[in-house]
Amino acid sequence: MDKRFVARMERTLFELKEEIFRHLAQENEDFRKLIEDKEPKDLVDIASSDIDRTTLEALEMVEVRRLARIDAALSRIKNGKYGVCMSCDGKIPRERLEAIPYALLCVNCQSKEERRNR
Repeated sequence: MDKRFVARMERTLFELKEEIFRHLAQENEDFRKLIEDKEPKDLVDIASSDIDRTTLEALEMVEVRRLARIDAALSRIKNGKYGVCMSCDGKIPRERLEAIPYALLCVNCQSKEERRNR
């Protein structure tokens, strides 16, 4: 794979990682404010706070999974496997990597995986 393209994707992955860290920090600050500022007065307030907390935790888990995928992509760059499908060892198209820089699978294998998970 073209070294300039891989270098550009590496920068993109680091930028995505920084963006996620900023987002998680903001979510945690929002969560902290939510807990500190609310003094639940009735069951509705308590339920609302619980829903907000659950929503923030779910969003956080999605971001943590994205971080793991980004770290895995950065590792593949280091070991020369970036852009290689983890399932069939075929090339992942540049267009796919530009859209999803941490993609593990080529389009064909990803489609198979999605059909299997239905």
